[in-house]
Amino acid sequence: MKVNLAKSAGFCFGVKRALNIAFSTIKKGESVEMLGDIVHNDDVVRKINSAGIKKIGMLRQGEDKTLLIRAHGASLKTISRAKQLGYRVVDATCPMVKEIHEIAKRLEHEGRRVIIIGDKKHDEVLGIVGQLTGKAIVIDPNIKIPIKAVKLVKKAGVVVQSTQNIEKIMRTVAVLKEHIRDLRFYNTICRPTRVKQGEIRELPLQNDIIIVIGSRSSANTKRLYEISLSLNPRTYWIQSKKDIDPGWFNGVHSVGVTAGASTPDEVTRDIAEHIKEM
Repeated sequence: MKVNLAKSAGFCFGVKRALNIAFSTIKKGESVEMLGDIVHNDDVVRKINSAGIKKIGMLRQGEDKTLLIRAHGASLKTISRAKQLGYRVVDATCPMVKEIHEIAKRLEHEGRRVIIIGDKKHDEVLGIVGQLTGKAIVIDPNIKIPIKAVKLVKKAGVVVQSTQNIEKIMRTVAVLKEHIRDLRFYNTICRPTRVKQGEIRELPLQNDIIIVIGSRSSANTKRLYEISLSLNPRTYWIQSKKDIDPGWFNGVHSVGVTAGASTPDEVTRDIAEHIKEM
């Protein structure tokens, strides 16, 4: 039985950068806090917590403390409030997410209504919304488009959550173009996501079964699983080797393995080796 590991499996640049910033900050002996998890992966979260970086639910007095802005970014209001409370702010926002922030602000400055296509409650989407002075329209590509609200828009600019499925995005944009005469669209799906999704459109056709590795809270891992499942019904989403059922591999000649952008490389390697040993 062959185990074929996707070349792009595991950490993307933005996650690696955020973790490097987090660990270098805590090594300075500072008291470091974060509003939520640095990335959506349980193994990484445990590692961050054990390093001494504290997860908080709200900002309090920040004297002699550092607030670490996570890879998904944060609103301008959150950053401003942290500084007012005395926090030193260290920004670990993914540069590609930062670019989306800049595009959204520029579109608003041009007098366009900003439309964000993405998961409404995802941290990245909330961060993009929080860059704007006006109210953005957030459209989830998996839910019915709010046509009534869209029809009222005369001039719009569209950006996308960086880990979305490009096929669903383009279908949504096509509908928006039917109702908004002056629409400017920016495909802000990041390059690592495009590469991962490109591979997962081929891997399920080349292998008997597919294993997708990542936490249930990971949006980009969920997208990989959904794409793979649509192409190969023998697709399984796992978080660790404990989730593996040996029965999946009966009569299997080849296994395709991939992992989300926030899945540690050592976890992916461990699972791949476990499958080989079986």
